[in-house]
Amino acid sequence: MSYLQAIILGIVQGLTEFIPISSTAHLVFAGRWTEIYGGNPAQITATMAVIQLGTLGAVFVYFASDIAGIIAAFVRDHWALITRKRVRMHSGTHGVRPLWLSNEAWLGWLIIIGSIPIGTVGLLFKDVIEGPSTKNLWFIASMLIAVGLLLALAEFIGSQRKGMNYLGISDAIIVGLSQALALMPGASRSGSTIMGGLFAGLTRETAARFSFLLSIPAISASGLLELREAWHILPQESFMPLLVATVVSGIVGYLAIWFLISYLRRRSTGIFIIYRLVLGVVILGLLWFGVIDPNVN
Repeated sequence: MSYLQAIILGIVQGLTEFIPISSTAHLVFAGRWTEIYGGNPAQITATMAVIQLGTLGAVFVYFASDIAGIIAAFVRDHWALITRKRVRMHSGTHGVRPLWLSNEAWLGWLIIIGSIPIGTVGLLFKDVIEGPSTKNLWFIASMLIAVGLLLALAEFIGSQRKGMNYLGISDAIIVGLSQALALMPGASRSGSTIMGGLFAGLTRETAARFSFLLSIPAISASGLLELREAWHILPQESFMPLLVATVVSGIVGYLAIWFLISYLRRRSTGIFIIYRLVLGVVILGLLWFGVIDPNVN
């Protein structure tokens, strides 16, 4: 992988990891266009997963105060319970969380609960996810369209009334199951989780914020796991370009987070739905007429 290929992949990853248009779909095309690793599916998958660590860094930077607050509150509230000290009762969000947990500590539990589905499915189907079938364009195009239609339905029927302080276990489960859907190429992790959040009644901004926080365990696990495997399956000369791609994806990813949260405060996901549907239809058309090959190699 050259430095130019690395910069292109980093930009594509940073833009598409958080914008609900499917990073996998765009990275597959970027990988084909730049011809990295001669189309080797295992090496491409490892590269994608490692570059995700850059966008994970973007989440840590953008939500640094939120993450610090969640960790501090989680440790404080549970330490008070374990040591049997006087437990402070927190007001608000009646019926949603235990009163001995603050909103921040409760959010920590919701992130843990919401991460269980994707962790379970990811481990059970790891070989399938990393195989060549996950790069098949027929499937990617179909998922672009399917999740686009589901996101449109969520926009239409979602009540969009819940803020961050009113999230419950059912919301975490719904969004967590939606995140597991993102293991299917073309679904989009952010698109699936925002869709799940809207179905659960979250506001668009809340759905996006919870989606990004929920990405931390998933991206950390997949990225670090693939980083270990990438050491063995990627050419040694690719590691410096891979580092460049990761840094670029982090910078672009930070800007993408800022843009999407600001955008969803005032507007719907309609423009992304249209983009997904148009892109999916175009890919299907190109495949149907034999213009492009559905497989990586």
